[in-house]
Amino acid sequence: MGSGKHAAPPIVHSLGLVEYLPTWEAMKKFTNRRTPDSQIPGTRDEIWLVQHPPTYTQGLAGKPEHLLYSTNIPVIKIDRGGQITYHGPGQIVAYLLLDLRRWKINVRELVRLMERAVIDLLGEFGVAARSRENAPGVYVGDAKIASLGLKIKHGCCYHGLALNVDMDLTPFTNINPCGYAGLGVTQCCELGITAGISELQAQLAQNFIHGLQQHFGSKPHPELRG
Repeated sequence: MGSGKHAAPPIVHSLGLVEYLPTWEAMKKFTNRRTPDSQIPGTRDEIWLVQHPPTYTQGLAGKPEHLLYSTNIPVIKIDRGGQITYHGPGQIVAYLLLDLRRWKINVRELVRLMERAVIDLLGEFGVAARSRENAPGVYVGDAKIASLGLKIKHGCCYHGLALNVDMDLTPFTNINPCGYAGLGVTQCCELGITAGISELQAQLAQNFIHGLQQHFGSKPHPELRG
């Protein structure tokens, strides 16, 4: 798949509203069972598009003091980078299950592609968004609209990005989002974007895949030999 001039695009699965813990376990299992491109066929990359019931997740470096108030929303300590964030219905979560070696991409480049996929999506609806050099994610003005987090294992990644679309933002007030005190949070519906979550999911995945393929095409690759 990745040893020649082409890499098959990831398979996209839209899984609907799913519990967080089983999804996390499934990502780990998928990654642990992957076969590399040296074994034919190598495991095809996948993108899982989901929503979650109300859940706080705290990354490996997460500090408990960033949960400002205790609530009945579960806090799950997980293996991605970063601090604490919130997931809930009305938020697109895109899990990226990729072999980074196949796509000739490093983590920093992957983060930029994730941010660009969101920025381009919002731009299609007339919303100007940007990334920040030392604070991964996507911002509209001073408010965060998308957060990122990854786990790299044996050259492959899982976890991904979360884009706020049309959700109850109140649970964000109980935390320092992504570890930043006073960080504002916004969402698509507050910015005049009325497209449904299914449409936005599909376009987000397409934007990311397009960026991934462009990146791959810009890299030198070995010639196929018989």
